[in-house]
Amino acid sequence: MEQALLVLTNLSDVASARQLARALVEQRLAACVNMLPAVQSIYRWNDAVEEAAEVTLLIKTTTARYAALEEAIRSLHPYDLPEVIALPVSAGLPAYLAWIVKETRKETDV
Repeated sequence: MEQALLVLTNLSDVASARQLARALVEQRLAACVNMLPAVQSIYRWNDAVEEAAEVTLLIKTTTARYAALEEAIRSLHPYDLPEVIALPVSAGLPAYLAWIVKETRKETDV
C-alpha cells in the first residue's frame, strides 16, 4: 500500500487557508485537510523575531501525490517561503489509510 503522509503548512488567515485546502482536495492532492485556526507562531524572519496569528492546515495525502501537492502549495500559497513539512504516517486505522490512498488517486480518462 502507498505510504500516507501528514503535511503541514500555515497561512495568515482563514479565507486563504480555506481556499488552499479546497483546491488541494478538489485536485485530489489531499483526501482531507483540517484547518486549525488561531495558531500563534513565533519565528525568525529576515533577522528579526516575529509573531503572527496563523491557520495551520493538516493535509492528508500519499507519497505518490507529494510532489504535485508541494508544487500546488508553492504556486497557490501567499507566503514567499511557505512552510511545507511532510511527516510519514507510521500507523493508523487501515480503512482510513486506504481511504486516503483512494481519494488521492489521479482521475484517469476511460
